[in-house]
Amino acid sequence: MLLLIKDGTVINPGDKTEREADVLVENGVIKKIAPKLTIKADRVIDASNCYVMPGFIDMHVHLRDPGMEHKETVETGVRAAVHGGFTTVVAMPNTKPVVDNGDVVNYVHNKAKNIGLAHVLQAGTVTKGQRGEALSDIEGMVEAGIPAISEDGKSVMNAQLYREAMTLAVKYDIPVLAHCEDISMVNGGVVNADKATEDMRLRGISNAVEDVIVARDIVLAKETGASLHLCHCSTKDSVKMVQMAKEEGVHVTAEVCPHHFTLTSSDIKENDANYKMNPPLRTIEDVQALREGLKADIMDVIATDHAPHTAIEKGVGIRKAPFGIVGLETAASLVVTELVDKGWLTMMQMAEKMSYNPAKILGLEKGVVEEGKPADLVVFDAKKEYVVDPEDFYSRGKNTPFAGKAVKGMVMATVVNGRIVFER
Repeated sequence: MLLLIKDGTVINPGDKTEREADVLVENGVIKKIAPKLTIKADRVIDASNCYVMPGFIDMHVHLRDPGMEHKETVETGVRAAVHGGFTTVVAMPNTKPVVDNGDVVNYVHNKAKNIGLAHVLQAGTVTKGQRGEALSDIEGMVEAGIPAISEDGKSVMNAQLYREAMTLAVKYDIPVLAHCEDISMVNGGVVNADKATEDMRLRGISNAVEDVIVARDIVLAKETGASLHLCHCSTKDSVKMVQMAKEEGVHVTAEVCPHHFTLTSSDIKENDANYKMNPPLRTIEDVQALREGLKADIMDVIATDHAPHTAIEKGVGIRKAPFGIVGLETAASLVVTELVDKGWLTMMQMAEKMSYNPAKILGLEKGVVEEGKPADLVVFDAKKEYVVDPEDFYSRGKNTPFAGKAVKGMVMATVVNGRIVFER
């Protein structure tokens, strides 16, 4: 099939070029990029006044499948993904059962292939059952195609066991995705520990809960040579430590989520659990540091930590509700609204942090718009304004603190393997 994307502004972070051009796709591959192509195609997308970018890659998504399909399924998750411009997602392994062996990996991968929308890469746990006592079948999961190991939802508190896992990650050439949280210091906290949350009489989670594990994991990565990717960084000291580690030559990368570079603990509406996530919303000083870290390319990736829950689960109030919000369908708009339009990032940097850098970290032949490369693309109108309405989400989860927020930037079409999987 021939697909022609006409009259767009092509952003290619692979060589940092931006140009007006048409993109011709044949049999899932980008065949030609040039101005004003006059070829009769089977399908044509009018990309006038839009950017043609590499499809977004989300390194941090909870699909809840298997075991928690009342929150999300592989199918509803990938429909949300392509609605948000994501052509590849990495699914976190804290499902029921947890993904600690090749059979569960195969279950998710096969289900995603049968659906045929976004690419789903299922990560594997570091330890069996996420109990922190013995290593998972990492070799078997690598054979099944995991892109990484992660204990997401918690940290492996046994440092020796984690070091052994990092050594295996080096052997199998996969990154370690680290959720940095010292569980012994959480102490029942539900929000950030600061003056704003004290006034709400909510128990707090200090920055140190994240920072001490960031420091530990960087030290272990330096010792083992592992490729360490720090998930959902939220503190100013995390940014400092990432910068220092890179200067020391440690193989470390880091991600920031839209809610952490947009909101602070002062934005929390009392007892509204849609503002409850882990790590929690921090202070304006932390938000400023995260934005500066993204601008300076210290922080490499923008990921969502898409974490759907039901309205009933989130409706019990901030003290008792589970942590997490959805993010696949608002991420690109929040990046434009909060970072690009405010001068923190360029559109090229957006493409780097949402496509090119994740592809490099995961070892994927994606994240670029180049002839001969896979045609995973998004057509994105960076000027289109709208108001976030969770009822428009394809995800089963509607749990977002951004309902009613006016944003700019809309996905007009998503192309996966040369096939239009979403078109507005």
